[in-house]
Amino acid sequence: MPSPYASSQNSGSSFLRSHYSSQLAGSVSTSNYRYSPDGGGIGASKSWFSYQDLLGATNGFSEDNLLGEGGFGCVYKGVLGDGRVVAVKQLKAGGGQGEREFQAEVEIISRIHHRHLVSLVGYCISENQRLLVYDYVPNNTLHHHLHAEGKTVMDWASRVKVAAGAARGLAYLHEDCQPRIIHRDIKSTNILLDNNFEARVADFGLAKLALELDLHTHVSTRVMGTFGYLAPEYASTGKLTEKSDVFSFGVVLLELITGRKPVDASQPVGDESLVEWARPLLTQALDKEEFGDIVDPKLENNFVASEMFRMIEAAAACVARALDSMEELADLNNGVKPGQSGIFSSREQSAQIRMFQKMAFGSQDYSSEYLDHSQSSWRS
Repeated sequence: MPSPYASSQNSGSSFLRSHYSSQLAGSVSTSNYRYSPDGGGIGASKSWFSYQDLLGATNGFSEDNLLGEGGFGCVYKGVLGDGRVVAVKQLKAGGGQGEREFQAEVEIISRIHHRHLVSLVGYCISENQRLLVYDYVPNNTLHHHLHAEGKTVMDWASRVKVAAGAARGLAYLHEDCQPRIIHRDIKSTNILLDNNFEARVADFGLAKLALELDLHTHVSTRVMGTFGYLAPEYASTGKLTEKSDVFSFGVVLLELITGRKPVDASQPVGDESLVEWARPLLTQALDKEEFGDIVDPKLENNFVASEMFRMIEAAAACVARALDSMEELADLNNGVKPGQSGIFSSREQSAQIRMFQKMAFGSQDYSSEYLDHSQSSWRS
């Protein structure tokens, strides 16, 4: 019997429609960027800053201005001479990998423009200093709002809004950029939020241009990313496709649903991995429409059931595909004609992302009957 949540057009998904009625941004710069160490090669729309400019903007890279620290450097809040508030990413000096990261990030970010992706303002190359200047996104990260001690509980409407925004940004990278872009480090700390809880995907330092990808190929590469978000196949073989990002996005959806971290050593033995812990609960939630055991208890049942059902379906589909063997994936990726149930299209690598968008916007073509085709993979 079809779920009452699967295709309702009058459910709480209208919340999403009211916020995301516009189409994905459609224009992408097609100009080629060639990196050169003297600072040339970046489009004129991106500003070059001197090191002194950014030193002053950040109060000498003061600890009081420190927003965060990662493997390749620190991010500081800064105020430019014209009063614009920015985030300045300073790469650690002397690391060859760090410089490659810098080149990749400048090349990639300079060509993308989307409301759900962090915008590059400019850059600095000065002797051994490499810095990137981004728009400042004021409301911290999704990880902070879900997991920080003492934080006000993130309400359900905000969680749905963030999920839809991040899905749009990721779909833009996979489908509308030429060449397509694989992020490789989708995680809750790389989803920044503004004061209206609009999501912006950030940190393109690990991203890879999918120049060699088509429907039947992949890129083999040194495995990079964050433990807990890595697709098993990518982690074990280095085979990189957009599905690697899709799995990571599924983990983010599970964080939004459950309130749990991707890996939590404080959990009982065997339950440290969010994905493994969630798998039997996904089955229960989708078969019996019982959400109590998987939903974040901090929500205190304050959520729209139809939206929860759809997000659980999306999370299950995203993590299921990466858990399958390639042979099983080939079987499941057969195209589905319009109007039929199903989510996978042989023409597109990121069908899971579009599936979430369809669910969020209440597409009448969408039906939970797709589970007949796919649910066995994440039950086993």
